[in-house]
Amino acid sequence: MELSDVMRTTFAAREFTDDPLPDDVLWRILDNARFAPSGGNRQGAHIVVVRDPQTKEQLADIGRPAMRRYTAQKNAGEKPWNPVTPTELTDDQIAATELSDSYAAPFVRAPVVLVVSVDLGVVAAMDQFLDRVGLVSGASVYPLVWNVLLGAREAGFGGTFTTMAVAEEPRVRELLGLPDAHAVAAVVPIGKPVKQLTSLRRSPVHDFVTVDRYSGRPLTGPGA
Repeated sequence: MELSDVMRTTFAAREFTDDPLPDDVLWRILDNARFAPSGGNRQGAHIVVVRDPQTKEQLADIGRPAMRRYTAQKNAGEKPWNPVTPTELTDDQIAATELSDSYAAPFVRAPVVLVVSVDLGVVAAMDQFLDRVGLVSGASVYPLVWNVLLGAREAGFGGTFTTMAVAEEPRVRELLGLPDAHAVAAVVPIGKPVKQLTSLRRSPVHDFVTVDRYSGRPLTGPGA
């Protein structure tokens, strides 16, 4: 596939067939993904490849509390887990929210679940003194995760980028024996999608790109 085609058709795959993900294919995906950039090229990321069915189910269970809150807030018309606008729901309302069986399905059905962590001792957090939620240190790990998904798409597989288990990071760390200095960045189920999407809905460039200033003119394409 052409790179542009891979970039335009890599979607969040959550339904998988029973096809396996062979070690040689997974190795090739990761061998290419490792060339992603990281802060200072310190390469502090680590990936645990989970194939054990019981461990995959435990990872799904660990993410349930965060998913329950996400679902409750979404049902209430809120922006789930948004730090700028806190939820108005009570703990009891969140706890009473039911989850569909579809939440755990990607973890259980996927032949492989990747747990990606990063050593906080080597990341660069240029925004650590700003009065807001930190973002910059993610640049040392999330390009790698996205490269994995691009590589999976190119190989005829797919996955989804999940972070629900991050809210229960100590439980993930204990389950997988992660070092105390490692932060969990993502949990990524990967397998053969039931259906490969080829048309994704995304905002056009002129909706989110401006010239010189935030309020500047939209960037338009050739012939516009």
